[in-house]
Amino acid sequence: MTHSSTPTQPERRTFFHWLTYAFGAAATAILGVPFVGFLVGSLRKKKAKAVNLGSIRAFPEGQTRLVTFTNPLGQPWDGMTAHAGVYVCYLGKDKAESHQFRVLAVNCAHLGCPVSWFPQSGLFMCPCHGGVYYETGERASGPPPRGLFPCVWEVKKDGNLWIEAPHYPSLQDTLRNPADV
Repeated sequence: MTHSSTPTQPERRTFFHWLTYAFGAAATAILGVPFVGFLVGSLRKKKAKAVNLGSIRAFPEGQTRLVTFTNPLGQPWDGMTAHAGVYVCYLGKDKAESHQFRVLAVNCAHLGCPVSWFPQSGLFMCPCHGGVYYETGERASGPPPRGLFPCVWEVKKDGNLWIEAPHYPSLQDTLRNPADV
């Protein structure tokens, strides 16, 4: 019996098996990392941040005004969508001499289009599908299932009106009652 002194070389088929395993592992890692990040990210909830809308003296009693700001919950790549807005109406002081405001999200409760305020008629109107809201934010007519979304507000000691940074409002959110603030 003679033994050959040359070592056996791996077959081409074995090489392609290992190459397939390597590409499969790389593809799994490439697809798996974002998926795991998505799962972990959904468990971590961002806290609402306060946004300063300005001095309460800037809001005349009984007038509804659009106030725009850059949403602090936005990302650098959001572009124009990072600009948010709310409608603010100063309602005066209550019996306890504390300031009262009505702060409504600019988004229609139907599909989220920005509503417009028409002071002549005292109505908010959505240009997309004809949703109409009273000045209190309650639904007047059209396809929206409910009124405009209220924002949580607070008058701080510095004399400024602050709101919680609005994220896109929806019925899935547990919104605090603005009167409880």
